[in-house]
Amino acid sequence: MNIGLFTDTYFPQISGVATSIQTLKNALEARGHSVFIFTTTDPHLPKGSVEPNVFRVASVPFVSFTDRRIAFRGVFQATKIAKEVKLDVVHTQTEFSMGMIGKYVAKSLNIPAIHTYHTNYEDYLHYVLNGHLLKPYHVKQFVKAYLHSMQGVIAPSEQTRKTLKGYGVKTPMRIISTGVDLHSINENPKRDVRQDLGLTDRDLVLLTLSRVAPEKKIDHLIQSLPRILKEVPNVKLVIAGDGPAMEDLQDLTHNLNLEDKVIFSGNVEHSDVGNYYRMADLFVSASDTETQGLTYIEALAAGTPCVVFSTDYTQDIFSEPELGRIFKSQAEMERDIIELLRKKQFTISKNILHKTLDKVTASSFGENVEKFYLDAITELKANEVKND
Repeated sequence: MNIGLFTDTYFPQISGVATSIQTLKNALEARGHSVFIFTTTDPHLPKGSVEPNVFRVASVPFVSFTDRRIAFRGVFQATKIAKEVKLDVVHTQTEFSMGMIGKYVAKSLNIPAIHTYHTNYEDYLHYVLNGHLLKPYHVKQFVKAYLHSMQGVIAPSEQTRKTLKGYGVKTPMRIISTGVDLHSINENPKRDVRQDLGLTDRDLVLLTLSRVAPEKKIDHLIQSLPRILKEVPNVKLVIAGDGPAMEDLQDLTHNLNLEDKVIFSGNVEHSDVGNYYRMADLFVSASDTETQGLTYIEALAAGTPCVVFSTDYTQDIFSEPELGRIFKSQAEMERDIIELLRKKQFTISKNILHKTLDKVTASSFGENVEKFYLDAITELKANEVKND
C-alpha cells in the first residue's frame, strides 16, 4: 500500500505525536508499505535538509501554542502529490489544518480516511484565552463533525474510546495502543548522562521527561520534593524537556530553595532519550492527561521503573509491582516514590519486562494499523458496489 500520514506535528518538533508517527512510519515500511508524510514547514529544520517521502506545506505558529505549526495553504499541492504517488489510504493525525487537507485528499481520490485521536482537547482549553472562549461542548461538536464520514478512527486507549463514544462518534473505532520502537531506545551508544548533569553515584535520581507545559503537572512533583527529601535526602529531580511552563517551574524551584536538588536539562533529542531513562532510578509523571503514555513505555523499555498517574491504560500496563506504581493523588505519588526509593527497588526482571512490552511493540502496532487500513479499503469498495 501507499499510505499518506497527515500531521501538523512532526520532527524536529518534539512530542509524543511526532514520535508515534515516526514509529508507525517505520513499522509500516518494515511490512513492505510505502509511507509518505504530509506535514508543515518548521523553522528549526536545518536548511537543505533532505527528507525522503516527507512533503511540507507553508505554515505559521499556532495561536497560543506557538511551538506548534498550522498550515495556511497546501490543499492543491498535497492533492497533486497524493495523486502522483497513488495513495491507497489517508491517515490523519490531527483535526486541524493538515487533518482537513488529508480529508479533502481522501475524498478527491475516493480512498479511505482513517484518523488517530491523539489528544483529549478538553485538557487543553486553557491555551485559548485562558479557557474563556472554548468549552467542552465545543470540543464535542468539533470532534464529532471532523470524524463524520471518515472510514475509521483509532483510539490509543480505552479511556480515549470512552471519550469519543461520549461525544456520540459513530465512526468505526478500534483501540490500537501506540507502539514503541524498543530497539531505538536501546540502540544509541550509552553515554554517562549522570556525569554530564553533575550527578554522583550517591544520588537517587527522579526523571520526568516531556513537553514542559501546565497540563503535565510537573509543579506537583516539585512541590512534593521537600517532603520526599525529608525521608530520602539524597534525591535529585531531573526535568528533561522544554515548553511554556519552564519559567514558572524555575521560579517555583527558586521559591522552595530547591536549586541544588532540581536540574533542568532542556530538550532531549529522541535518539538520546534512552540514555536519560537509563540514568534515572525512577521515571515519574504527575500528568493526568496522557492518552498514550509513550514515555512510560520508553522508560520501561530502558529498564527503569515508573511512578505514574492511574488511568485505564496504566492499570493495564503496570500490573506487576516490579514495573512501578500508579497513583490517584499527590499524596499517593509521594508515598509511592518514597517507598520505592527506600527499598531501592529499581530492577525489573527480564521475564516481566518482555511480557509487558510484547503488548506494545512497534511491529504489533504496525500490524494492527495495517489490518484497519485493509478493512477500511474493503468496506469502502463494498459500499461503492452497494450504491451503484
